[in-house]
Amino acid sequence: MPENSTSQHKHGHPSFYKFTKELEQLHSEKNFVYAHGGGPLGNFKRVSQIMKLYPGIDWTLPEMVAEVYSLKQLDAYLWLKAKDHKDKFDGRKGRLRDRAVYALIQMCIEQESG
Repeated sequence: MPENSTSQHKHGHPSFYKFTKELEQLHSEKNFVYAHGGGPLGNFKRVSQIMKLYPGIDWTLPEMVAEVYSLKQLDAYLWLKAKDHKDKFDGRKGRLRDRAVYALIQMCIEQESG
C-alpha cells in the first residue's frame, strides 16, 4: 500500500487525493467570492439569465466567448458590491481590469474578422 494512503483510499495514487483536497479548498475559496450570501451555483445561474436575454446571439463565436468571460467578471464585481463583500483574490478593481482586457480582446477579434 502506498505510504500516504488511508484506509478510506486504498487504491490509487496518493497524490490524487492530495490534489482533490487542494481543489476542494480552491472551490470553497472561489465560492466565498462568487456565491457569498447566495447559492453555490449563483454566478453560473445569474450569467445564464443574462445570456437568455439575447437568444439571437451565437454564443459559440470567439468574441461571444470573451463576452461570457467578461459577464462572469461583471457578475463577480456586482455581487461583491451588492453584498459589500471582500474578494480574497483579485478584488473589485481586478474584476474591472479583467473586463477591460476582455473588451480589448473582443476588439481584436472584431478587427480580425472584418
